[in-house]
Amino acid sequence: MRIRSSQFLDLFGSGIFGFVQSDLRSNIAGVRARAEATPEMSGTLEDLVRNEANEPQKHAIPCLVRLVRGLSFTCHALQNMQSDTSAELYVCFKRSYDTVLKHHHSFLIRSVVSLAIRAIPRRADFYACLAQGGSVEKLDEELAKWLVGLSDIVEHASTFLADGGYGKV
Repeated sequence: MRIRSSQFLDLFGSGIFGFVQSDLRSNIAGVRARAEATPEMSGTLEDLVRNEANEPQKHAIPCLVRLVRGLSFTCHALQNMQSDTSAELYVCFKRSYDTVLKHHHSFLIRSVVSLAIRAIPRRADFYACLAQGGSVEKLDEELAKWLVGLSDIVEHASTFLADGGYGKV
C-alpha cells in the first residue's frame, strides 16, 4: 500500500488533523510552485533554496522549513510509537509535538493541537487501519525501514537549512 505523506493523517479518521494536512499541502504547493517556475535553478531542493535566497521575496524557503518540521514531527511520533510499544498513540504524538513543534506555536495553536492529539485513535485501531489486514509484524518491519529513510531526509534537510542560515527546523 502506498500512502502520500499528505494523506497519512487521514488514517487517524474524522478530519482530526485537517488543519495540519492543509498546512502540509500548502507548503508542498509553495515549494512545487517555485520549482516549476524556475526549473533550471531548481534541480535539487538545495539549488532551489540557494537561488531563492538571493531574491527579495522568499516563499518556497519558509514553506520548505515548515514542511521539514512537519516531516520531523511525523518521524519522531512514529519512532516513539515503535520504541514504546505500550504507549497509546496520543502519548507518542504528544512527545513528538513537545519536542519538535511546540516551541514554534502560539498558545492558541498549542491548544488546538493538544485537543487534536487527544482525539487520535487507539494504537490497535491505527495499526489495523495501516496494516489493512496484513501482518502487524511485517508492517513494523517495513515502517522501521521507512523511518530510517525519512529520518535521513529530515536530518539532511534540517542541517542544510540551519547551516545555510535559511531557517531552523
